[in-house]
Amino acid sequence: MANILAKILTLGEGRQLKQYEKRVESINSLESSLTGLDDAALARKTVEFRERLERGEELNDLLPEAFAVTREAGKRALGMRHFDVQLIGGMVLNDGQIAEMKTGEGKTLVSTLAGYLNALPGRGVHVVTVNDYLAKRDSEWMGQIYRFLGM
Repeated sequence: MANILAKILTLGEGRQLKQYEKRVESINSLESSLTGLDDAALARKTVEFRERLERGEELNDLLPEAFAVTREAGKRALGMRHFDVQLIGGMVLNDGQIAEMKTGEGKTLVSTLAGYLNALPGRGVHVVTVNDYLAKRDSEWMGQIYRFLGM
């Protein structure tokens, strides 16, 4: 019985991973169009996304573009580009799940993806960490991405 359950759970995870990988492809396909934008035009994407939400577009529909914009802002503001596996981590967080990552795999950078997307409606987002030192460090460090994008 446990073996069957394990197979079912693995199949479900495999399907979800394939969906995430398709979205990563969509995000990656947007990268070249964003590199040509100047900083002000990239930052204006936040206004554009908010207007689209006000017109009834769903937050999840904006995910590929918002993640691509966050990735580009990370490159410009911090010199750090989100890797594909980090994009998947951002999607996992956005889906309300927990993504287990080891030290040095970029958890802090991953949080900017779901953080930016979910801040677009203007309701605010809380990013939680384990201690005051990391909270201060990460707020100052990753805050550069949010500020770059006009948050």
